[in-house]
Amino acid sequence: MRNDVENDDDDDSYPKPVGRRCVFYYGVGHMLNDITAACWFTYLLLFLTEIGLSPRDAAIAMLAGQIADGFATVFAGELIDRFGHFKVWHGAGSILVAISFSSVFGGCLPCKILASCSSVVETVSYSTSAAIFNVGWAATQVSHMSMVNCISLNSSSRVVMTSCRNAFTMVANLSLYAVALVVFSSIKATTHADIENQYRWIAYTSIFIGCCFVGIFHLGTKEPRLKICVHGTSNARISWAYWFKKVLYYQVGLVYMLTRLVQNVSQEMSWTGQRLKAYYSAGGILWVFCGAGILFLPRNMSAFMYVISVLIGIANALMTVTGVSMQSILVGSDLNGCAFVYGSLSFLDKISCGLAVFALQSFQSSSPKTEEALSTDYFSVTRYGLGLLPAVCSLAGVAITYTMKLQTQDSKSLMEPLLE
Repeated sequence: MRNDVENDDDDDSYPKPVGRRCVFYYGVGHMLNDITAACWFTYLLLFLTEIGLSPRDAAIAMLAGQIADGFATVFAGELIDRFGHFKVWHGAGSILVAISFSSVFGGCLPCKILASCSSVVETVSYSTSAAIFNVGWAATQVSHMSMVNCISLNSSSRVVMTSCRNAFTMVANLSLYAVALVVFSSIKATTHADIENQYRWIAYTSIFIGCCFVGIFHLGTKEPRLKICVHGTSNARISWAYWFKKVLYYQVGLVYMLTRLVQNVSQEMSWTGQRLKAYYSAGGILWVFCGAGILFLPRNMSAFMYVISVLIGIANALMTVTGVSMQSILVGSDLNGCAFVYGSLSFLDKISCGLAVFALQSFQSSSPKTEEALSTDYFSVTRYGLGLLPAVCSLAGVAITYTMKLQTQDSKSLMEPLLE
């Protein structure tokens, strides 16, 4: 297994693709984050409302986690750029994720200590646990995403590692739903305690599966050594101002944020900036049609949602893989500040997604009359949230993508096979 580019004897202007095992070991490194995130966005609001929190209080707990995640990504990126040690940050973040995620679904500990089950105490407790979980999640995410740039300078290899990572994101999502199916089938919810027990088993099993893959990642992946002194780059850490002066930074940031709001298969092929833009645009346009289908599909034709779901999966895959790969092109060989790029762009992702979920959850539960008014014919808040918002974000992302100037420095090596 070769986990880094041999830059002693090889010409750095002609970087070699990485091996298949390196791609696999890297790809499984985000499984714990992915499976807990799937559980988080699928079941957290349901769990909190089932145990007695109001929809708005549940949304506040999720928003608190997203805000903590957003700020943690920026600080994690800065610290990783300053001190390095990708695997240390990844391991520490994974431990924090496993511990804090179990506490989120483990009940309200302050309520037991204070012998009080008031909504304020519960909301503060779950918001605090959510914030701690998202801090660990951010450390793992930023270290894992920025590591790809220091494993290889080959643009195609960076894309295929991102593709592998997103393929295992799909594996994580399917694993969660398989676990949930088994748990809901095995444990019948006849009491309030049974409902809590169901969600806890789902959470604990998800943590166990994710930790197994974290172990595989750490055993198979070496700490990247390709970091500094590339193409005569200075040893000094790149300042934040360097990125803020790049127009491409803001373009990639907007595209990434819009892609995550839409929210993961890529072919083995040589990748250029133009192909990234083309595939991203294809996914974005496909999402526009899917959003229109969700918005206007009559209730008596609801079976077509299965077809739309497949198309959404394809669109998400195209947009996510290419959107994240644009970040690699933005970084290029400026490796001393790569973690800040991923951290700061993830900040936009976390804050925007948190606010969007909070707004939709609050608006949908705030006024039954409003919901009824919007439900005339077959429109609803859900249709607007799941159909119109992602479609508009996709269209905006496509428009921004076509203004980008994506240039890969290793154009010669792009014509080589993607994997050794």
